[in-house]
Amino acid sequence: MSDLDLRKAILEELEFQPEINAANIGVSVDNGVVTLSGHVNTLAQKVSAERAVKSIKGVRALAEELEVRLNNNGGTGDDTIAQRALRIILWSSDVAEGDVKVTVQHGRVTLEGEVDWQYQKETVESSVRKLSGVTAVNNRLILRPRLDVFDIQERIEAALKRNAELHAHKIRVKVEGDVVTLEGRVHLWRERQIAERAAWSVPGVSKVEDHLMLA
Repeated sequence: MSDLDLRKAILEELEFQPEINAANIGVSVDNGVVTLSGHVNTLAQKVSAERAVKSIKGVRALAEELEVRLNNNGGTGDDTIAQRALRIILWSSDVAEGDVKVTVQHGRVTLEGEVDWQYQKETVESSVRKLSGVTAVNNRLILRPRLDVFDIQERIEAALKRNAELHAHKIRVKVEGDVVTLEGRVHLWRERQIAERAAWSVPGVSKVEDHLMLA
C-alpha cells in the first residue's frame, strides 16, 4: 500500500469511529510511519485515535503528537479529578482501597502503588483517562513480586500457541528472571499487542520488552 492510500485509509477510519471527533486531527505518512497532529477534546479521544491507527494494516510505526484541549466549559479542578479518580478506581477494578495513590496537577494524573496483575494496572489507567478534565495519565503502578513463579517461558509459549490470531512459531520468547523479551516478526500491530498480553498473563512477569518487528 502506498503512503497516499494508507493516509486515506487512516482518515476514513478516524471519521468512521463515532467516539472520535476527527475535525482537528492531521495525518501524515512517510514510508508507513504515521504522524498524528492537531488536537482533540478529551484524553479518551486521543487514545481511541491512536488505537484506530494501530489497527490498520500497513502502519509500521506511529508518532503521536495530538494535544488534549478541553472545551471552554470542560475544565475541572484538580481536587475534583482526584476524588473522582479514587471513586472510579474502586468501582471499576478489583484493586483494594489504598493500593493506588492518585496525584493530579493541571489535569495530569499520576498513578502510583502496587497491584497484583497487569490487567489491574491497565484497568485503572483506562478508567481514569475517561474522566472529564483529565489531559494525561502517568501510570507508575508496579506489580507485586510473586514467589510461586515456575517455568514462565513454557507458559507464555503455550499461551501464544493457543491464540488462533498468532503465528506462534515466528515469535521467540526469552526470560531472564521476571523479565520477558519477545522477538521475531508479526504481520499486524494487533498481533504485537496480543503477544504482549499473553506474556503479561503469566504470574511473576514484571516487565515485557517487545522487540517484535512488523513484517
